[in-house]
Formats: sequence, structure tokens, C-alpha cells
Amino acid sequence: MCYEVGRGRLAVMSTTASSRIPASSRTPASETAAPTPAGPAPTLAPAPVPASARTPAGRPALDWRLRFGLLSLIWGFSFLLIKVGTHAYAPFQVTFGRLLFGTAVLVAAMAVKRERLPRGARTWGHLAVAALLLNALPFSLFAYAELTVPSTLAGICNATSPLWGMALSLVALSEDRPTRRRFAGLGLGFLGVLTVLGAWQGFHGLDATGTAMALLASLSYPVGWIYVRRTLAGTGASHLSLTGAQLLLATVQLAVVTPLFTELPHAFPVLPLLAVLALGALGTGLAVLLQYGLVAEVGPTTAQMVTYFIPMIATAAGVAILHEPLAWSTPVGAVIVVAGAALTQSRARS
Repeated sequence: MCYEVGRGRLAVMSTTASSRIPASSRTPASETAAPTPAGPAPTLAPAPVPASARTPAGRPALDWRLRFGLLSLIWGFSFLLIKVGTHAYAPFQVTFGRLLFGTAVLVAAMAVKRERLPRGARTWGHLAVAALLLNALPFSLFAYAELTVPSTLAGICNATSPLWGMALSLVALSEDRPTRRRFAGLGLGFLGVLTVLGAWQGFHGLDATGTAMALLASLSYPVGWIYVRRTLAGTGASHLSLTGAQLLLATVQLAVVTPLFTELPHAFPVLPLLAVLALGALGTGLAVLLQYGLVAEVGPTTAQMVTYFIPMIATAAGVAILHEPLAWSTPVGAVIVVAGAALTQSRARS
């Protein structure tokens, strides 16, 4: 996730497939972003695209639409990579590897841009909580969930984050007054969840524990976003610095927890190892940097729309590559979830 501060407020964007907690109704929609698990930190206003990344004509070397599509693919395939990683490694080990490789990418980016880590014990304390709620906990829950549920279902559960955010904003963000349209989106979204889970069949064949973990992971994101908005505004550190520090703290948290609950692998199969490497370096590290560029160039409102492509890509990847079963209710329910999530992020035009 990355941070963005504007006009004295803090907005948060997820690196995993995520979405944004609705901003104050007094804030123009053009300054607000909504999805990453997947998923899934505060910044100063988005920095302009570096001159080194631009062509002589002043445009970015790679069109933003191509970067948008690449980001959608990276986050959409993250759930497949989690599934492949858990074939050989324990969920905590998959999460630790993901955070380790993702942090390495951001540290390298910080070194290139000569960014420093934020200062102040208070800031680091809040970042530690953010690291738990936005990285260590949801990443681990998704990894454990995919031991028993398909990657397609995990990807769709991740898309419920805006719905949880909308529900929580009714209590936690009193300045954000919901509209009838957004209430309708909330109801429509959870109807989509029930469709995906096959509620009319009594949830037959569904692993309740794994599904609950995936939904809890998607709930953890908006809880973390609310916490960040209330505690990390006005730190003075850059968005890259805060996000790098947050991932570093999440890596340390998993470095402590993983040995307590897992044993060292007896072997290191190549394919699962490459999956974890790609999940961290691409799905967590590179994805954040791509997201920064999109926010800076086309604005957070357009950039956050990547959220709505993630469950579709996750479903297609799981079915085509992992040969996961696909009932009619899965794609239909996914479309309903995405439509509901989109409505919860919409605002009536003035």
C-alpha cells in the first residue's frame, strides 16, 4: 500500500489488490482514490513522474494504459502465486518471502532516489501497527486460506475490501456521509459474495475456515487504512519512505513469527520458490512503484480502478493454469461484487 496526503488529509492505497476507504464528502472526487491483496501507506502529494522516465516529448516512456494493464495482471496473478508457493512452503514462509523480496525492491528504489527512512519513535510505532494490519496479517491470512480454498475464491474475497471499508466508514469515519447509491453498492456487493459462496445451496462443498480467513484478510485492509489516516498524517516523510519502512517492519514481524510456527524446509523446489520471489518482487515491490507512477500521471481515481480487474484476472488464471473448478456462480458473483464495490466508491456529480 502507499500513502498520499493532500490538503491536510491522508488517503491510503493498497498494494495487494486493494481499494481505498472513501474520503470525506467535502473532498473533491478528483483527489480521492479507492483495491491490493491482495492486496495491499501515507504520502505527500504524488510526486511528478521523474524526468528520467520520460521521453523527449515529455511523456512517460511507457504509456499509462500499458502500465495500468501490467499492474492489473501482476495483482491478479498474485493469488495464483500464493497457491503455488504454499505447495512447498508453509503459509508464514510464503508471506515472509513475499515481504522480504518486496522490501528489497523498495529499498533499492529508495537508494536510487536517495530517500531516507522516516524518523521519530511515534511514527515508527504507528508504522508497526500499519505493517501488521496492512501487510503481515492479511498476507498471512490469504496464504493460510489458499491451503483449502481455490485462488479464484481468494481473489474474489479480496475485492470485498471496499465493501468492508464502506461498512466501517459508517462508524469510524463520521465525516464521510454515505449516499443511497453507496448503500445500494454495499448491499449489492454482499449479495455478490453470497452468490460466489453458493448460499442457496447451504454453502455446500465450501471450506468455511479458509473462506473466513480470506474475508478476514480483506477486512484487515480497511481497518488498517482507517488507522493510518488517523495517525500518520503530517509526518513529513515521503510516500516511498513510509511504505518502505512499513514493509521493512512487516518483514521483521514475520521474521520473528515464522520460526515459532514453522520448521525450515527440507527442500527448495524451484517453481514454488520462483512463485514466492515473483510474489514479492513483482506483486509487492514493483506493483507499488507502478502504482506511484499511475497516481502521479492520471490521478488516484483512475489508478484505483485497477481494483476491479483483479478478481477477473485471478479467476481466469486459477482456472486456466491451475485447473481450478469454476461454477457459474463464481464469475456471476464476482461481477456483482465488483459492481457493488464500484458503487461504494462512487459519488453523485455536483
